[in-house]
Amino acid sequence: MTEVQPSRRMRDLGVVQRGAPILDERARAFDLPAEREAAEDTVDRLFAAIEQIAQVHPFAKGMGIAAPQIGIGHAAAVVQPPAPDTPALVLLNPRITAHEPETDEQYEGCLSFFDVRGLVPRPLKVTVETTALDGSIVTTFYERGLARLIQHEIDHLEGRLYTSRMRAGVEPLPVAEYRQTGHAWAYEQ
Repeated sequence: MTEVQPSRRMRDLGVVQRGAPILDERARAFDLPAEREAAEDTVDRLFAAIEQIAQVHPFAKGMGIAAPQIGIGHAAAVVQPPAPDTPALVLLNPRITAHEPETDEQYEGCLSFFDVRGLVPRPLKVTVETTALDGSIVTTFYERGLARLIQHEIDHLEGRLYTSRMRAGVEPLPVAEYRQTGHAWAYEQ
């Protein structure tokens, strides 16, 4: 029996794959609270996708999915932190408003091209503004792995893939050669 490629498995689960125009487009912000129902529906669909994906692949580093990855051109994403029993984070109209200069470089994967992992430099700490369903603005500070996950999803909403953030000359690593599956990102204390 032939092993199914990880990207094919994700496509079969409804995840839009690299090359689809929606992944290169800036997602449209929700007008909240006027578009509350559409935002709730999008978030429900993102949670359903996460649930399906988590059944076929474990995510020791946490995981996230952005609306464009399930074919919806709105600015919404859901991030599941790696810690068990930690509630998922809903990001509506997210934008990074500040980041600290200290960065690190870690491997990232993407559900939209799951056959490779890429070494991506990112700020260790970010401040993010999101819009609540009632239209109010919420500001939250994230660090380390959670900051990385959130930055990755915000990139999707801006029409960017992590490969655009990799250093020049650094190529993605085939998943068959990647040796960190099942392990959380490592950070100095």
